[in-house]
Amino acid sequence: MTEDEFDAFYAAAFPRLTGQLSAFTGDREEAQDVVQEAFVRAWDRRGDFLADEAPEAWIRTVAMRLAVSRWRRARRWLELVRRTPPPGAVPGPDPDHTALVAALRQLPKAQRMVIVLHHLCDVSVEQIASDTGAPVGTVKARLYRGRAALAKHLAVDEADASVRKESGRV
Repeated sequence: MTEDEFDAFYAAAFPRLTGQLSAFTGDREEAQDVVQEAFVRAWDRRGDFLADEAPEAWIRTVAMRLAVSRWRRARRWLELVRRTPPPGAVPGPDPDHTALVAALRQLPKAQRMVIVLHHLCDVSVEQIASDTGAPVGTVKARLYRGRAALAKHLAVDEADASVRKESGRV
């Protein structure tokens, strides 16, 4: 079958095959997809196709097999999803963690960065200085000032929490 013959065959057979596969799958878009895929596979074999050997039957068979394969894959996926338990409830953040994050947000960026790197990520003062391009003394000063500011913010938060607790507004 030449390219022109194949194009004419496609134009004539595609609507008919789509209608047939629509009845088989129950979904017109799915039918169009599998028929199109069957024609793509036929295109690669168009030299072997002979007009008198029922190429439409071959394409219909391929399209039906593709539809069945898709259905089986979808069914297996659905079974897998049904067997997978839903994720458990994730606990909320710890109040201490929430207070720490809120206090860190109130620090200047440079202080916040060195506090997080040094105390939460266990990075040495020298490595922080190397990574940020700041002198070691500057990193130490930022750590000192950041810790002092954090202590004030956290002390205020703890005082507010104890006042709320005493008044019953927790």
